[in-house]
Amino acid sequence: MTYCVGMRLNAGLVFLSDSRTNAGVDQVGTFRKMSVFELAGDRAMVMMTAGNLSISQSIRQLVTELKTEDGHSIWTVPSMYEAARILGEAVRQVHERDAKGLADFGIEFNVSIIFGGQIKGERCRLFQIYSAGNFIESHDENTYFQIGEAKYGKPIIDRVVSPATSLDDAAKCALISMDSTLRSNVSVGLPLDLLVYESDKLAVSHFVTIDERNEYFQMIRNTWGQQLKTVFEGLEAPLWNAAPETPGNVLHSANTNSKPVRVAPPSGVTAPMASPLPLQTLSQQFHDGQQ
Repeated sequence: MTYCVGMRLNAGLVFLSDSRTNAGVDQVGTFRKMSVFELAGDRAMVMMTAGNLSISQSIRQLVTELKTEDGHSIWTVPSMYEAARILGEAVRQVHERDAKGLADFGIEFNVSIIFGGQIKGERCRLFQIYSAGNFIESHDENTYFQIGEAKYGKPIIDRVVSPATSLDDAAKCALISMDSTLRSNVSVGLPLDLLVYESDKLAVSHFVTIDERNEYFQMIRNTWGQQLKTVFEGLEAPLWNAAPETPGNVLHSANTNSKPVRVAPPSGVTAPMASPLPLQTLSQQFHDGQQ
């Protein structure tokens, strides 16, 4: 499986992907899922993929070859929107070529793509492309996209990231999001690829491959867990059946009528009577009472 996240911020873009493709008992596959299309000074674009690896690799190869009706390629199109259209067309062509053959073997045509970057003359843009080749674009109301095992790492991003978030804070948040996913799903694994793009640089600003020896990521893994536990222990326990005038952390007040939905037992069913204590136990209790 996979987890990838891309963020579009006022300051630029952040991309993070894992590299695990399968995690069997005796076979763990590792393939890098991030690809960079860079023409320094003119454009810098990043593609991350999730889903069937053979489909993803076919799409990546085809993207470098496709041209639009007016002769443009991904290296020459004037906008990120046109670049995303080329990527979508590559998805459709691979589907047309391979989908039926895969289906004959019971394999679903499954691919998801995060694609973002900047072309000279326009702002940074970020897209999510689906198996049908259609896509959506990130806006201020939705500053990030996730593909793969997204649910574990989503809460921290929702709480922290906004368009005004700095690139360093966004990278830190992406790594915490990945750590949450790694802890909860064995199908996502190291090493990770982290790429940071600063707006208007038109070249990759920072890139690092992170393995289990990376000191910063290990610090995040250890510190984040400890800080979460500290915050959890600092929260007060709830108050049950409190008087109506009680202020503070009241989970249930005495003046509320909260009852569970109880299922009535069938007619004739009653609770069993308590079993009588064995004679030996009764004798022991009597003896203890005489002490």
